[in-house]
This record gives sequence, structure tokens and C-alpha cells, in this order.
Amino acid sequence: MDVYEKYNQLKHILQELDSVVVAFSGGVDSTFLAKVALDVLGPDKVIAVTADSETYPSSELNESISIAKEMGITHKVLSTSELAIPGYVENDLNRCYFCKKGLFTELEPILKKYKYKNIIFGLIADDMSDYRPGVLAAREHGVRGPLQEAQLYKEEIRFLSKKLNLRTWDKPSFACLSSRIAYGEQITAEKLTRVDQSEELLKNLGLKQVRVRTHGDIARIEVEPHEIEKVLEKRRFISEKLINFGYQYVTVDLLGYKSGSMNKALHNVETYSKGIEVDEHVKS
Repeated sequence: MDVYEKYNQLKHILQELDSVVVAFSGGVDSTFLAKVALDVLGPDKVIAVTADSETYPSSELNESISIAKEMGITHKVLSTSELAIPGYVENDLNRCYFCKKGLFTELEPILKKYKYKNIIFGLIADDMSDYRPGVLAAREHGVRGPLQEAQLYKEEIRFLSKKLNLRTWDKPSFACLSSRIAYGEQITAEKLTRVDQSEELLKNLGLKQVRVRTHGDIARIEVEPHEIEKVLEKRRFISEKLINFGYQYVTVDLLGYKSGSMNKALHNVETYSKGIEVDEHVKS
């Protein structure tokens, strides 16, 4: 299918879902999903819900509120805490499973309150080639991933978002702050704050796509390859600031930014991924 056929398939899927609660982060994928759901189902059958927690930067929360207002979609913010979810802070390979399970559990009362029929989230086709234990949690809770069901990839979603005049069409990819901390290293509020401060600093220097991966007391900075030189030009300033935030060593990944790069540490990602089967209806 070409991109417009996929877009029509997405609209067909949403029409069948009838009424939806959208897990809404304000990122590229969830914004596009919320917009199309709003266009297809109307404002009385769509609610966007953002979970505000320790792993979600305040700058992203403010942007999600602004985007929802621009779209004219009903928007609710829930105060949550991933750090309070059993199994989460240990940061093992199933961290994202615990996170998504907690999120979907929080969304279910809203679904029941408004008598809506489905919870949906921004799973995309690209995600199925990586280790995504959150897919299992979605399946267990009957949560749907319409973008993935329509086989839409990130670049196609950006293209269609631009056509729909969504300002998120070229927004850098974002994931929760916990994804910056190496598997097996306990997640704490202090570490999340350190990552958040470091990434905000780099963004304020004009760097667009930024990750500060944390390996103990080492910060591994990832930016797009063409922006590595900018980091090196400011290396002394950046190092001093990140050390003040709590790191002991500051490094730059010469290969540049890569989504899900922490998964390189997994010795058998393919096996893990195959263990999370998604059927053709993708209850994910």
C-alpha cells in the first residue's frame, strides 16, 4: 500500500473503534493519531490523556497541553508515578512492560467513566523491529495500536502530519527519560532529573535530536552525526555543566543518535521480540 492507502486504512480502523481514549504524549505519533481520530470520530468520541510523571519532562507536558488546545480535542492530564509501579525501578528488560501496564491501568477508569469503547496508543510499524515489551502489556489490556495496524512508518507519519498542518511533523523523536538509563541500573528520581537537566541544556544550545544515555556515572551524549561537531565545539562548557548535574565523566557517541540504542546491550533481541507475537488485529 502507498501512504495514502495506509492513511485511508487508518481512518477505517478508527471508524470501527467508534470511540477512543488516546494515550497522548504530544509526540509525533500520538499527536497524529489523536488528530485523525478527532477528524474521523468527532470531538464527542475522542479524549486525549497525558500521564504526568517523573519520567516525563515538564517541557513536554506543557507542549502536549498546547497541542491539544490547538487541535480542539478534550484533554486530561493524570498525575502518575512510574517509580511506584512494582518492578519498574529495577530497570530490567521488562521495564517498558511495567510502564505500559501501569499507564493502561490508569486509563481504564476514564474509558469506563465516559463509556468509550477503546484505548489506543501510538505504536507504529517501526516499533515491531525492536524490542518492545510494552506491546505485551497493551495486548493484555486490549489496547489497540491503529498506526501499526495500518502499517504506517515514522517517515510516513511525518509526511501525513505535515499535510495536516500539525506542527509536530518534524518534532524530534522522544521517549521516556528512563530509556536513557542502562538496563540493570536502578531508576531513581535523582537520575531522571539529571538526564532531564542535561538534555534541556543541550537543546538550549540549538541541538535538535538529543539523548544523554546514562551508564553509572558516565554520560554518553547522542546527537545527529552532523551535529557532533557542535557538541565538540562546546565540549568544555557541556562537560562542566553535566558534571555539576552529577556525572563524573562526559562522552560523545561518535556514531550519533540511534533510537533504542540501549537495546544494543541485549544479546538476543530477536528472540525477545519474537516472544511478543502480535496478531493481525494487533491488540497492542
